[in-house]
Amino acid sequence: MNVTLFVTCLVDLFHVNVGKATVELLERLGCTIHFPEAQTCCGQPAYNSGYVKEAKEAMKHMIRTFEHAEYIVTPSGSCATMFKEYPHIFKGDGEWEERAKRVADKTYELTQFIVDVLQVEDVGARLKGKATYHTSCHMTRLLGVKDAPLALLQHVKDLEVVPLPNAHNCCGFGGTFSVKMGPISEQMVDEKIQCIEQVEADYLIGADCGCLMNIGGRIERKGKPIRVMHIAEVLNSR
Repeated sequence: MNVTLFVTCLVDLFHVNVGKATVELLERLGCTIHFPEAQTCCGQPAYNSGYVKEAKEAMKHMIRTFEHAEYIVTPSGSCATMFKEYPHIFKGDGEWEERAKRVADKTYELTQFIVDVLQVEDVGARLKGKATYHTSCHMTRLLGVKDAPLALLQHVKDLEVVPLPNAHNCCGFGGTFSVKMGPISEQMVDEKIQCIEQVEADYLIGADCGCLMNIGGRIERKGKPIRVMHIAEVLNSR
């Protein structure tokens, strides 16, 4: 199965090991990975900030870059959601609407692809300790991926997965929200960390690097002994 990796900006710039883990995991599951070096930002930050015209140029570039892929897989529910929004954004555009739809239809978040397309729930991972899982807003509420990450984590050997209290609450990142509304964002992430501490987790696992940067950065500032991991890294642990 040919998979084209949409690596995302945050993975490319800040979380390179998540990209490596994604490739190694998918290759172990029998996929052939393709990586278009022309890929850039999907346009989400600019679009969400109201710069629709400018964002569309980035989107068109990404459509051209990925439209010939068999499957598009990304280790980010948020960025996968943005690709899914492309047909709506280009609705009525005779040149781009159908091309946007073709890209959206073959785009999957990593865990969604493993469970729903590859039909795999046990990837042979092993990680000793207690973990809790943060459900990111875009991935659960917009993309609709809720069960796949937990199904995969339940099969990780030696890992005890416990529910996160108030899991539905946002961590306070929200892209530019954390910059524009810093004090509010700080209170939200502090509440999230309190919930993680409540279950005495060794690991906080998530599927979106934006959330993990936000939570992990606050954990580090507070000096808490909690390791933050992307689910790709967990599933690639042996």
